Amino acid sequence: MINIPFGRTKLCDGVSRRNFLKVGTFSFGATTFTLADVMRAEAAANAKQENLPRTGHKAVINIFLGGGPPHQDMWDIKTEAPNEIRGPFNPIATKVTGIQIGETFKRVAGMADKFAFIRSIVGAGGGHDGFQCTTGWKQNSLAALGGRPSIGSAVMKFQGNVDPSVPPFIGLAEKTAHGPWSDAGQTGFLGSTFAPFKPSGPDMANMTLNAANKDFLPDRKKLLAGFDNLKREMDANGSLKGADAHTARAFDVLTSSKLVEAMDISKESQKTRDRYGDGKPYQFQYDGAPTVNEHLLMARRLVEAGARVVTLSYGRWDSHGKNFDMVRDHGAKLDQCLTALVEDLEVRGMLDDVTVIAWGEFGRTPQINKDSGRDHWPQVSCAILAGGGMKTGQVIGSTDRTGGNAKDRPVGFGDVFATLYHNLGMNPETTAINDPTGRPQHLTEGHALPELI
Repeated sequence: MINIPFGRTKLCDGVSRRNFLKVGTFSFGATTFTLADVMRAEAAANAKQENLPRTGHKAVINIFLGGGPPHQDMWDIKTEAPNEIRGPFNPIATKVTGIQIGETFKRVAGMADKFAFIRSIVGAGGGHDGFQCTTGWKQNSLAALGGRPSIGSAVMKFQGNVDPSVPPFIGLAEKTAHGPWSDAGQTGFLGSTFAPFKPSGPDMANMTLNAANKDFLPDRKKLLAGFDNLKREMDANGSLKGADAHTARAFDVLTSSKLVEAMDISKESQKTRDRYGDGKPYQFQYDGAPTVNEHLLMARRLVEAGARVVTLSYGRWDSHGKNFDMVRDHGAKLDQCLTALVEDLEVRGMLDDVTVIAWGEFGRTPQINKDSGRDHWPQVSCAILAGGGMKTGQVIGSTDRTGGNAKDRPVGFGDVFATLYHNLGMNPETTAINDPTGRPQHLTEGHALPELI
């Protein structure tokens, strides 16, 4: 629970500010209901309004495939490899002449002109975490100073909020038993001020109103008026200015329904929700993330509402056994929600502004093990990208006959991040952040991919 400590001054109704302002629990009594309950009555009057207002800001939706997706069973099928390497999947033709991908991704194949496939990502540190996929750096880089900040934290620092009530950096990942797979992105040496807002964590899960009876709670207009009056009073006496960044951000979120509404996918038509699917039943999850297709829909809504960077962890791709069953399950579900997201962004006129990327921390071994699995392989991995005004409908890089090493055009994690920063309107070559010693640190050591920008 996060408390907003503005003291114990009594409001006109006798409720103390300390009890009134809590992100966590509102101490009005024993009965609990959520902010969404308060907003729902208002939303019901506008049930026909499915879409949030359009925004023209640049954004990134970073889909982390935690565990290491098997590149040679997805975007880089090796038909000429021996049986102990090749696997059971066949390549299928795509909408782009000359590009073939794995048979599990039929919808992506039909929209291949909207995607770019990188088959030669190198430089993985080998750790089972999303650090390189959220920062572009290896885990030990600047560790003594607090570590490198993730792209979400950096963008939050440089570009700030689009809307004060919507955090610019949001992490949707469900909590995983292996914690590093649900890491939305670390703040590094920037500190906790630039941490992601996590709706599935304490920032939102406990954002509740408690009341002895619902009649005690004023209607929405009076409630919001009370918030407005309280906020003006806090500004006037300097209390709000004295609050730390977390408190101020929580206050902005608390006094607006926009974030809650953006996360409420029930506002979407059933047809739209069916296009994304729900990713159930969740299979092969173990200690990783579930295949929550609806998170991609929620990410789109959050970007519409004003988020700049949304990260999520999708599935558990650590396939030491039953690799091919896992790809059939996870791959088909990802195929559905990823194409639905790109279609939605295009229809809404957002695709040129929003970059979508899906990738994991490393690849999988060419050799199939005795359990029909593939093991860790940091030598080479893959990524699929869309949007951001990029030149899509192409493949970048290639691997050798077995998919074991990059054959040409090796691409570093830093190169991918330089491209993402470029798409966000930030120059990765010149933009730097001062570390705690005052020394400027570049956002990435890579260079934006000229094939894409």
